[in-house]
Amino acid sequence: MHLAVNSVLRSGGRVRWARAAAALGFGLLLTACGAQTRSAGPAKPPSVQTASAGYSDLAGWSDDAVAAAVPVFLKSCARIATQPDHAPLDTAVRHGEFGKVGDWRPLCRQAAALPAGDDRAARQFFEANFVPVAAQGAAAGTFTGYYEAEFQGSRVRDGRFQVPVYRKPSDLVSGRPYLDRAAIENGALGGRSLEVVWLEEPDDVLVLQTQGSGRIKLPDGSTVRLVYEANNSRPTVSVFDLMQKSGAIPLAQFSNAAVRAWMRQNPEKAKAIRQQNPAYVFFKEHNGEGPIGAQGAVLTPERSLAVDHKYVPLGVPLWLEARGVYQPTSVKRLVVAQDTGDGIEGPVRGDYYWGSGAQAAARGGDFYASGRYYLMLPRKIAMAAANRQLASR
Repeated sequence: MHLAVNSVLRSGGRVRWARAAAALGFGLLLTACGAQTRSAGPAKPPSVQTASAGYSDLAGWSDDAVAAAVPVFLKSCARIATQPDHAPLDTAVRHGEFGKVGDWRPLCRQAAALPAGDDRAARQFFEANFVPVAAQGAAAGTFTGYYEAEFQGSRVRDGRFQVPVYRKPSDLVSGRPYLDRAAIENGALGGRSLEVVWLEEPDDVLVLQTQGSGRIKLPDGSTVRLVYEANNSRPTVSVFDLMQKSGAIPLAQFSNAAVRAWMRQNPEKAKAIRQQNPAYVFFKEHNGEGPIGAQGAVLTPERSLAVDHKYVPLGVPLWLEARGVYQPTSVKRLVVAQDTGDGIEGPVRGDYYWGSGAQAAARGGDFYASGRYYLMLPRKIAMAAANRQLASR
């Protein structure tokens, strides 16, 4: 999970939470801005309508390397395989019917038997077994991007590495408000041996918390992977809104690079703005592949999508069509819902995982797009849903 200024926080399904809180970059910032408008009381979830479509309605379907999505789907199948046949595909889903695990298990077996890298066979598999179902909200969907951040760091406080990344404190209780960002940044956790690593700049930690996971390159050449462990149960405040009100950077000039450059040039002002957001994220080391999405599967660059799984169950393939609002970036490809995020809310809302490293950061940090997706539902489930809709008219 992750946070989304462009998204919200991430790692093991909780990463999304942090991204909304930290907000750097266009998408990140605009998403968090939207999260600020939520009412204090319980809100009625937006309605979602679905409509079956044909594969000819999917722009770019015949051009996508569909076989690249099969291993991604199989990662989700591996998570589904641990559940009994009668279990719902995703217990968090509150809208729509997506069948039981037993309805999906045969499709997972068929996918596992496909020849690797064979786009024709993969396309035939999906066309024979799945029906594209358009998810429609009140307006066009919004899609942002996230990535696994990379930084230089150290296991000990030394030289230029003076900013700590903390693990979860033993006195933190999930769901109860804990120390806020200002208190933590001002040293409230010092002397408790909670430091996982030390980074160079406060904005490095902010980006790490925003993306929800990261790889830290140590002085000896080794690398540590950090993933989300917990948060302080404090409300997130949009850094975007705060910076807009301060007049720090004109909206037309917002980008990850511009925001981080401003923060380093104005450390005291940046600190004051940053500490108005009380939310804070804690990390732990992860030995192995990563990052890990909310479903528990390792995310795949440009094939994994974070969704609001009140509406979209984790593990479902989706046909994504998204076009950049501020940049000429277009995404038309088969992806799999494998993650969630606090700023990822609504029936047509997604956060697109770009991968790790500098190129992924450059592409994902400023990705903000409008578009839609089609849920790829097993034919049996899609037909049953269509029959119920007809009967209710």
